[in-house]
Amino acid sequence: MAQNTDTVETYDVTTIREDISDLLKSISPTETPIFSMCKQRKAGNTYVEFAEIDLAAASSSNQVAEGEASPANDAGTLPIRKGTYTEIADKVVEVSTTDEAVNGVANAQTLAQQIAFKTKEIKRDLESSISANKSSDAGSANGAGARVTAGLPAWLTSNVSRGTGGANPTLSGGTPNAGATDGTQRSISETMLASVVASCWENGADPTNIVCGSFVKQAISGFSGNASKQYDYSNSPAGQRAIVAGFSVYESDFGTLTVMPSRFSRGRDCFVLDPEHLHIATLQPLTQKPLARTGHSERRLISTEMGFYAYEKANGIIADCSTS
Repeated sequence: MAQNTDTVETYDVTTIREDISDLLKSISPTETPIFSMCKQRKAGNTYVEFAEIDLAAASSSNQVAEGEASPANDAGTLPIRKGTYTEIADKVVEVSTTDEAVNGVANAQTLAQQIAFKTKEIKRDLESSISANKSSDAGSANGAGARVTAGLPAWLTSNVSRGTGGANPTLSGGTPNAGATDGTQRSISETMLASVVASCWENGADPTNIVCGSFVKQAISGFSGNASKQYDYSNSPAGQRAIVAGFSVYESDFGTLTVMPSRFSRGRDCFVLDPEHLHIATLQPLTQKPLARTGHSERRLISTEMGFYAYEKANGIIADCSTS
């Protein structure tokens, strides 16, 4: 419709205040499934060591005659020493005194808020690091190279399913010195998953978690066995009308496992995990410290140092999964 002459519209006004919500929201995810399930301990050195021990295979012929005079010695049951290096993660933030003084949206520009954001970013970095297919590295003197802790895929050699051309990681002196070799990607199947879970169980583990990327999580939800499972929808907001397209519990022949999607592990890796045998050893806990002031601004260093290791026979991987 036509409007009267000289009607003032919002299009004509240049002094309208901005409408910016003071409720600051971030869509960036901060869930860290593997890091959060790890056992925590204190490290005492930049090289973190632990011992793995395998009992002798069970024998059905361990029978001796009554009164045997000279029983033979059995091989000793001795632990194997393994280890990895710690790595340092940090974030540095610098905020001007003017930024501290102005009235910003949710005060996101302030030093305190920036420290909070960087702390969350380090948490995400640590999850990504321990999920990565990378070997351990001692680093170099004089700042020439950083120490690196081995990622989960670099520990797993027993309970594995790999694509064509894929190969296990290697260890030197008990320390992962090469990550796994990626093979040809293939679609994950229930047979692959069941086989790795069974292998973990046969090696003495009781895995309780499956951690995988979004595509593999959807593939697991599509396993044919899920069609016959019964669920209680009584607590659903939609009641009996609920449509369940995904499954978060996998009932294996060797126990129930929770299926957890991860945004920070490689999409091609699907882990079968026993949290009792995943460890974070912290040498320097997460702290924030002031750095030398530079004029009209303040700097803070947020940092931590930790090492990650996994008992390899207690955990497994279905590697080289398709991601599209």
